[in-house]
Amino acid sequence: MRLLLLSLTCGLCGCASSAPEGPEFFAMDTAARLAPAENAALLAELGYAGLGGRPSSARAHAEALRARGLRFYNAYHVARFDARDSALPADLTRAVDDLAGLDAVLWFAIQRVELGEGSASRPVERAREAVVDATLRRLLDYAGPRKVRISLYPHAGFWGDRFETCLRAAERINDPRLTVTFNLCHWLKVDGGQADPLPLIRRALPRLEFITINGTDAGDTAKMGWDRLIQPIGRGSYDVKAFVSGVRAAGYRGPFGFQGFGIKMEPVALLKEAMVGWREIVK
Repeated sequence: MRLLLLSLTCGLCGCASSAPEGPEFFAMDTAARLAPAENAALLAELGYAGLGGRPSSARAHAEALRARGLRFYNAYHVARFDARDSALPADLTRAVDDLAGLDAVLWFAIQRVELGEGSASRPVERAREAVVDATLRRLLDYAGPRKVRISLYPHAGFWGDRFETCLRAAERINDPRLTVTFNLCHWLKVDGGQADPLPLIRRALPRLEFITINGTDAGDTAKMGWDRLIQPIGRGSYDVKAFVSGVRAAGYRGPFGFQGFGIKMEPVALLKEAMVGWREIVK
């Protein structure tokens, strides 16, 4: 890895000496798939601001990143809610504990919401929303003393698949410790390439903490596979630069994350190409 980084340094010319001006840009661990020290060295060399990872390895990554002057932004976790449970799922409290004291956000995707027998006396979706709200409030009460914030992460195929679904939950609870994330690839998969996300993004601005991007194709995106919806930045027919310009013009000033799930490239080459694409967007 040391030789690889040395050769990378020589080959980057003017691209890697410092982070670009403008928004913070971090890599998700779907792209930065190396050990903590190697990840931190590579991200620093390429000009990324930090990493988004997983709760179980958060502390090791955070320490390695901090040594390089970088930030561990968030950790992704998936959970299911059940109306029959009065306590938080054990894996969820463990994820919060893993982030305690790291000044990081729990990136939280709600996969399913189970209703017990007789619990759906109201319309089913309203009943599920009630379970979500009650569980999220318990989660905020648990995470608060541990200095962990929560950001709802929309994910295709989940209960919280739509950005608007997550936003509505955050609006109902109306707690500054609960924010939302906008994921471009999941928006395109769920809402389709013809839907304009800017009205919802404007509405979400007081609660919008992260936006994730990647190269992607335009068209009937709801029918596309992830190989077309998630590409290195700079590839694909969708105008990601116009999207970033649009959300910035709308008032978003938070970080952008690079989503690299499923891209069949080695991390060094992938992260290098994504940074070149990002600099083209923000130059």
